[in-house]
Amino acid sequence: MLKVAILGGSGYTGSELLRLLLTHPNAEVTAVTSERLSGLLISDTFLHFRNTSLKFESLDLKTLTKKADLFFLCLPHKTSQETVAFLYNAGKKVIDLSADYRLKSAEVYKEWYKIPHLYSPLLKKAVYGLPEIYRKKIKNASIIANPGCYPTSAILGIAPIIGENFINTNSIIVDSKSGTSGAGRSPAQPFMFCEVNESVKAYAVTAHRHTPEIEQELSSISKKRINIIFTPHLIPMDRGILSTIYVRLKKKISLSDIHKLYHVFYRNEPFVRVLKNGMYPSTKVVKGSNYCDISVFLDKRSGKGQTLIILSVIDNLLKGASGTAVHNMNIMHGFDETAGLVSSSASP
Repeated sequence: MLKVAILGGSGYTGSELLRLLLTHPNAEVTAVTSERLSGLLISDTFLHFRNTSLKFESLDLKTLTKKADLFFLCLPHKTSQETVAFLYNAGKKVIDLSADYRLKSAEVYKEWYKIPHLYSPLLKKAVYGLPEIYRKKIKNASIIANPGCYPTSAILGIAPIIGENFINTNSIIVDSKSGTSGAGRSPAQPFMFCEVNESVKAYAVTAHRHTPEIEQELSSISKKRINIIFTPHLIPMDRGILSTIYVRLKKKISLSDIHKLYHVFYRNEPFVRVLKNGMYPSTKVVKGSNYCDISVFLDKRSGKGQTLIILSVIDNLLKGASGTAVHNMNIMHGFDETAGLVSSSASP
């Protein structure tokens, strides 16, 4: 059994990781940290975890390195910088769910996160952990930068066509809507029930930190510089992301050919489902699962040329965070890729 530890286990992503790993056939959770809840039984804080006697403990890295071989980090950005470096230098493997190692440029990181990256040499060693794109690199990596939730839905939606010469790569619009769990468990006024209920609002327009992450990965896949327009929205539900992506086509192509392209691209992927023509993906259908559902539509009336409309949905806490982290662990250690992750979504 692979011994694993979760650093920052009291938040939404940390608790979802714990839920997945407690029943994983190849992993044993040996430590879970929380500064606020240190010393308390996990089962007393999260009542649904009655099958564990683990307690939360403080973030003492020297002690923790003796307890596990793989570390999942659910820590805030900046905090993860030093923690990843310490664990890497101690010979441990790390899957970091923060944004600290996703961007390859320390300058871009500082521009968007307003703090310097103090361990920039490690950025070159970190592998962006999107299994559908970087499976081979993930297998041999020591540091995995787990993708953000918005980028996961956007990149998976665009990846099959971003390298094709029939699209205008200068006109990509990503309109995403997310449930409130994407903001984390820490209380804040904008995410209180009375603020969110019966309301939909855009936020961080032109300034969301996931923008450079999406652009970086699309540029890497297409081998050309990609800029996008990305607008996130907060909607009154617990979890889930729906991204509606608009791409202008440079020449005519049939919807059936585009649909075939998507099917071929994802034909061997266990967690991406390309829906039949005319079907609409729904956040409720993927809730509590590690699936990304994708549909494509073609608007032939949009002035000169055509517009491809891509719908991509995920559970932001699973496929957008903890589920992909477990998927990465499975690849790194040669386990069945679907181990601990095959489950249907919750019924309505």
